[in-house]
Amino acid sequence: MYRFDWFERRKHRAKAPPSAGQIANVSPVIWRLGMTSFFTDISSEMVYSVLPVYLVLHLHLSPLQYGAIDGVYNGLAVVLVSLTAGWMADRSRRHKEVALAGYGLSAICKLFLLAAGGVWSWLIVVVGLDRIGKGIRSAPRDALISLNTPPHLMASAFAIHRALDAGGALLGPIIAFVLLAQLPGAFDVLWMTSFLFAILGVAALWLYVPKPDPGLLPLDRKISRKSLPTLFASRRFVALAGCGLLFSVATVSDGFIYLVLQEKGGTNAGFLPLFYVATAASYMLFSIPAGVCADRLGRTPVFLCGFAILGLIYSLLLFMPAIGPLTLAGCLLLLGLYYAGTEGVLMAMASATVPAEIRTTGIAILATAIALGKLGSSLLFGWIWNAFGVWYAIVTFGVILMAVLLVAGISLRVIDRKYLHA
Repeated sequence: MYRFDWFERRKHRAKAPPSAGQIANVSPVIWRLGMTSFFTDISSEMVYSVLPVYLVLHLHLSPLQYGAIDGVYNGLAVVLVSLTAGWMADRSRRHKEVALAGYGLSAICKLFLLAAGGVWSWLIVVVGLDRIGKGIRSAPRDALISLNTPPHLMASAFAIHRALDAGGALLGPIIAFVLLAQLPGAFDVLWMTSFLFAILGVAALWLYVPKPDPGLLPLDRKISRKSLPTLFASRRFVALAGCGLLFSVATVSDGFIYLVLQEKGGTNAGFLPLFYVATAASYMLFSIPAGVCADRLGRTPVFLCGFAILGLIYSLLLFMPAIGPLTLAGCLLLLGLYYAGTEGVLMAMASATVPAEIRTTGIAILATAIALGKLGSSLLFGWIWNAFGVWYAIVTFGVILMAVLLVAGISLRVIDRKYLHA
């Protein structure tokens, strides 16, 4: 049975708990992978930050149509390929090469946006291909992070990577905003600039990230189809995958949250990409402190607190008829704090649970569960908004989130206690 991170820290209690000063001890490989994600996220967020404006306000698509595209962006494509890519990376032990293929596909798709024009069906195809690239690369990349990190620093390492990732997410919308401010409606220029940044991300991975040390992977334990059932023998892994699925169903897409904030705040639509900037800045600011706290105080409490913050955001959107500048800034700050407490922390929890020889597959299973939930979330929220109004959509997701927090809190606590006394 695979032991979870808290138990491992108790077993090796001779090691000092991580502190902010120990961030410097994280492997240089993590920083290099972070630079790959930095450039890639500049590229991705240049596109994603303008999608609500481009699709809903420029092309006048309905919330349901935007929800379909957003669901493909956040969920469907990852579901299609993530598990296969993870299994191939573990079986071939070529994590870097599989990740490179995913980053390369996403880069090429930025050029395809030039040909898609304003036809929303073609946009779904292009966005789907771009997210297939994400589905291919994410699990091998996260496996590379975990394979180059000792267990007691796992959350800190993921926090560093996510902070650099958020830095790219911060700059991407700024660049998009400046380009469209100087060249209104010049989306073709934006797509081309996005492609150039994506190529820089591919180059950073290819040139500066080494292949994992063969010594990190047991030579006598290769993955096979029979390895998959062993993952589900771990109750903690099953609980993490289930919680990831349920929480993603209860999570409203950023694009929808920003559209609600823009509507209630009366903000000019041209400033919508700057909402992504504020969220990314908050994420980058809080990511490393959240990771250090998770390694020192426990990853489960930090993870659950992150989703409690999301519930607070729902409450603000629901009960405030008008949103002023301070409330708007507060919502964006809280959104970044929510990401800092959940994304990297969950991957650290999973990485500490799954053994090295099948880690990419385990992370891919978790990513697939989350992607399924995000797909359903985008479609459900868009449908409720389109059919009944945004107020009913927010109420529905608030109720779902409260229920999931209760279930996840109880289940993770019970499983933690069983493993502690096993």
